[in-house]
Amino acid sequence: MARILGIDYGRKRTGLAVTDPLQIVASALGTVPTHTLEQYVTDYVNREQVERIVIGLPTQLNGQPSESMRYITPFVNRLKKLLPHIPVVMYDERFTSTIAHQAMIDGGMKKSDRRDKARVDSIAATIILNDYLSSIHNS
Repeated sequence: MARILGIDYGRKRTGLAVTDPLQIVASALGTVPTHTLEQYVTDYVNREQVERIVIGLPTQLNGQPSESMRYITPFVNRLKKLLPHIPVVMYDERFTSTIAHQAMIDGGMKKSDRRDKARVDSIAATIILNDYLSSIHNS
């Protein structure tokens, strides 16, 4: 099996996560400046076997797409052209940043470390990808 790459897209910085080759669990890969994201993903896919890419789908509480979709949609379209052999899936990311903050608190992380937005972004990407894994394993 190949890995699944998870992306929590942000305007300035993007969180990344990846599954193990058996697609059992996701772990954080870190963050990259968003302007380098396409190159990072392309390089990663050339180094590792990636079966699909899961990108957080930002929606409002009422289920409507959030304002950030205007930035994510062009990225997704470019990614599909760059990597036509890899499916790109959008997956609901509601509350992942809140869950990431709570996980940091529950894990005993110091307040100064919890202010690190890059860390929050990579944890959020991991949560999105783990939720996605749960949804495909439970269906």
